[in-house]
Amino acid sequence: ELDMATVVPSLAGPKRPQDWVALPEVDDVFNADMAATYKKTHARVPVEGKDFDIGDGDVMIAAITSCTNTSNPGVLVAAGLVAKKADELGLKPKPWVKTSLAPGSQVVTDYLVKAGLQSHLDNIGFNLVGYGCTTCIGNSGPLAEPISKAINDNGLVASAVISGNRNFEGRVSPDVRANFLASPPLVVAYALKGTVIEDFTTTPIGTSKDGVDVYLKDIWPTNLEVAETMASCVDREMFQARYADVYKGDAHWQAINVTGSETYQWRAGSTYVANPPYFEGMEMTPAPVSDIISAKPLLILGDSITTDHISPAGSIKADSPAGQWLMDHQVAKSDFNSYGARRGHHDVMMRGTFANIRIRNEMVPGIEGGMSRYGAEPMPVYDAAMKH
Repeated sequence: ELDMATVVPSLAGPKRPQDWVALPEVDDVFNADMAATYKKTHARVPVEGKDFDIGDGDVMIAAITSCTNTSNPGVLVAAGLVAKKADELGLKPKPWVKTSLAPGSQVVTDYLVKAGLQSHLDNIGFNLVGYGCTTCIGNSGPLAEPISKAINDNGLVASAVISGNRNFEGRVSPDVRANFLASPPLVVAYALKGTVIEDFTTTPIGTSKDGVDVYLKDIWPTNLEVAETMASCVDREMFQARYADVYKGDAHWQAINVTGSETYQWRAGSTYVANPPYFEGMEMTPAPVSDIISAKPLLILGDSITTDHISPAGSIKADSPAGQWLMDHQVAKSDFNSYGARRGHHDVMMRGTFANIRIRNEMVPGIEGGMSRYGAEPMPVYDAAMKH
């Protein structure tokens, strides 16, 4: 049995997808994390060259993303309706919020345009940036330099609100420590609010062009509004048209030169895909498993270590072993891409193992990031492993 009274609007965060939190309690959860994890109180600091300041809990990234909600037109239409109501009231996202819309299908664009909602999303900053993985895997691009500098120089605990399904530490952005997963309409609302440290349900999210306080309830669509809009803009033919030749691709895809061979032709010098040496010398019958003797630990870790701590999928730092390897191979920092994009190259991924920027190794207390030690000398985990 399900007690319907227990079903409430909710998010997940600030560090794991399983960290469920009711909407009215987000501020309390963030404040508790500030005290317990970061042992600091809220601060606000100026941003160089800007006429605003930023502080702990401010939403730096608000992204409607592809993976979780593309197959649910209801929540995407709801996001468009929130944007429409906000736009008509003259609301705008706070100036420090980086907004984006990256559906997982072109059909989403079709029905948002047909419903007249995409223009309202555009007006409040949720412009189409592409289709597929973006912010969730660290591909939202950097924050504006003055904002990034203000965050890092002052140790601010900035936040992100995205409609994806992963919010592991260090994945979304190196500048953001608190990441919340939310529905697309809540993402829009948080962009307007600009912070997670106030109770969303009792404080205004902004001021209308007429100077009136606007609350979440004022821009939230009814179930009937969502249903009627969906009925008018979503139909079967849209999906049939877009997916009739889904494997053909567009002109850019068709223009890619391919060999047409049955097996992959390895490209010497590629920094994306390389022939791994794992199977060299491997016999059809594997050798017996032998004992591991005199092994030394590289890391001593606490609880809740995720796959993203072990093998991060997000952005590659220039001063990391993977970043240094890429630069040694004439890859510009602007072309680093992400660990997720370079999974086909063992040299990158070996150097990326335990390279999460938020992991804490008890062997090097007080140091955050993928660090270990060799003797008394702290160094990246990969470098220590190679020395051993």
